[in-house]
Amino acid sequence: MGQTLAEILDEAACGRFPETDGGTTVVAAPNGRDTGVIAFTAHSVVFTDEDPEWVHATLAALECDALAATMHPRFLTAFLDRTGRVTDTIDLLTVASSLPGEPGLELREVTDPVHPRVMSARRRRDGVRMWEADGGVLVLGRGVAGRWEVAVELDEDARHRGLGRALATAARHLVPPGEPLWSQQAAGNARSIRAFQAAGFRPVGSEALLLGRGRAQDAGGA
Repeated sequence: MGQTLAEILDEAACGRFPETDGGTTVVAAPNGRDTGVIAFTAHSVVFTDEDPEWVHATLAALECDALAATMHPRFLTAFLDRTGRVTDTIDLLTVASSLPGEPGLELREVTDPVHPRVMSARRRRDGVRMWEADGGVLVLGRGVAGRWEVAVELDEDARHRGLGRALATAARHLVPPGEPLWSQQAAGNARSIRAFQAAGFRPVGSEALLLGRGRAQDAGGA
């Protein structure tokens, strides 16, 4: 397993996951913005600048299945209290490879730097770009540990027509060749999960991001 969060993510994108030993690895936060937990199958990764001994001691004190400990509400609450951060939800973390050629969907890039969707995304990502299609938008940027991330949002009257899947697929054409593209879907947002999986995104784990106070949620639902 890689020694940094970026290395761990790169390996997971290629299907190489941490050992399924029930353990928890603590790695340094990649920057001042990104702190949180990723739970892979039978192994979790906590990325933080807090003392690793505190993480392991807090997990050990929980009265729950060890495999569920890092996503347990009591651990996440303690983690939030210790760091002074906030969170929104536990997401399904998914990834897809890039695709060659141009998107098969007509897109119009939005260059307005104060567009509300762009400003929201910039609170969580760097290098944000946004495209519109009739009935929806997609936003790309460099998120956790510099990974490419996509979020999709649809107008209510544009749902149930396959547009979410089409936008998620189009995003795979917009990242550099050979780069994995990541996305998060709230576990209860079955519609978004179906759209992204239909677009070729594979589930790799669950993720809870701890956000600095004042950072708004950038919903990735389709």
